[in-house]
Amino acid sequence: MLIDTVAWVRVVDGRILCARPRGKDVFYIPGGKREGAEKDVETLVREIEEELTVALDPGTARHVGTYEAGGPGLPDGAVVRMACYTASYEGELAPSSEIEEMSWFSYADRDRVPPVDQLLFDDLRDAGELR
Repeated sequence: MLIDTVAWVRVVDGRILCARPRGKDVFYIPGGKREGAEKDVETLVREIEEELTVALDPGTARHVGTYEAGGPGLPDGAVVRMACYTASYEGELAPSSEIEEMSWFSYADRDRVPPVDQLLFDDLRDAGELR
């Protein structure tokens, strides 16, 4: 079973933006699952507007990596694939009704995100982008 997701990588001053959905105790890189035949950037723009109330500029979206991992809380054999993109945005970042809280994480917070997100944290740290 493959869970196909797209995520927005927003790093500022060595910290990455993470969000915790309502009713969950784990933070995630903002984004979500594809609907129907959506392309990655279409999913990204829709999900980020739904979660963080900002409008991503699809013309600035840049793929930074795709990661796959299993993890606790997933059905046996399930793998999450997360295609990660950067993109500029307009508006003010704010949690929507489906997001309980946003936070800026450093590499020290790596254990607070799922395994697939941890792979991105590792790459960002290795590239000198995450402190």
